Amino acid sequence: MMNRDILTVIQENMPTFSKGQKRIANYILESYDKAAFMTANRLGKTVNVSESTVVRFASELGYDGYPSMQKSLQKMIRNRLTSVQRIEVSYDRIGDQDLVTNVLQSDIEKIRLTLEEVDRSSFENAVDAIGSARRIYIIGVRSAGSIATFLHFYFNLIFDNVVMVAANTASEMFENLVRVGEGDVVIGVSFPRYSSRTVQAMSFARDQGATTISITDSEASPLAPISTYTLKARSDMASFVDSLVAPLSLVNALLVAVSRKRSEELARTFQRLETIWEEYGVYEKVQD
Repeated sequence: MMNRDILTVIQENMPTFSKGQKRIANYILESYDKAAFMTANRLGKTVNVSESTVVRFASELGYDGYPSMQKSLQKMIRNRLTSVQRIEVSYDRIGDQDLVTNVLQSDIEKIRLTLEEVDRSSFENAVDAIGSARRIYIIGVRSAGSIATFLHFYFNLIFDNVVMVAANTASEMFENLVRVGEGDVVIGVSFPRYSSRTVQAMSFARDQGATTISITDSEASPLAPISTYTLKARSDMASFVDSLVAPLSLVNALLVAVSRKRSEELARTFQRLETIWEEYGVYEKVQD
């Protein structure tokens, strides 16, 4: 049952619910995008039932508690929400609280959860694969493009075999990947709402025998099943804006881990770069 759509389960069980449970059920069916982010207490107050009735409702559906049901709802809607719904949900969640505090605290929480949940084995294997890759391809479009660009900027300083996959059109993307194959590593970055182009590119790379590494938010991501290694970082929505603080933090860790394995070459590269930067006045000199 837990693998089925929670809304279908609620509809099927509707005749067995008490009057209070039907109120909860109807609210979830009509406003699942809001219900998914409410505490049991808040949901109860919204539909005029007690918190314990909400908790019993979750048990009635076969969940081991309200948080488990809430997680199921959040998982279901993660890729369904439109930008308009995102704005409504985020305003509803923040309410009258101080906006700056709420958003920054939320980002802190995402980093904390990412730290707890990151798979160290996948991380280490990804670092080794990147270090020994014939070529490294990086794919990220839309808001994930900022993470991909950041990754490409620093990998370009460490390696001389990095390809930023241009993905303005499907044909352009596949043209960039035409030589991908065994020995190559393809890194795909995507968060809800997941980019179909990134999924297609990663699927193609896997079929050509490349090692695929995804930087995404969960096992429910369409990138997870087509990735050799999945690096998960919590993402969330602050209004229509994707929160990419935790993914960027994970990418920082990846960059540091990879650079440590190439420390001697990197030192030589930076010595050369410092000379070039100085000669061409790349950076402003700040007076003490």
